[in-house]
Amino acid sequence: MKNAIKTFFNWIGGIFKDENGNPSSKRLVGIIAGITLCITMYHNSFTTIDIAPAPYLVDAVALLAFGCLGLASVDKIWGKKAEDVKKEIDKE
Repeated sequence: MKNAIKTFFNWIGGIFKDENGNPSSKRLVGIIAGITLCITMYHNSFTTIDIAPAPYLVDAVALLAFGCLGLASVDKIWGKKAEDVKKEIDKE
């Protein structure tokens, strides 16, 4: 049981790290924005329209979440290519 919990916490910690093992603020902000957006949308499904946030605020949080997570993905893809090129240059 302790092994499973330790593995779970290591997995959670790995979500917030980039491919080099460094903490990634883009992933942290993107995940927090996504969770906040999901909670807000769930809460709004049970409230009246006058309590709901403005649509442009919801769109802004959604763009922030998708933008941060998208940039983290781009860094991961392009970071590998740059690393491969650097390794090839070092071999020569």
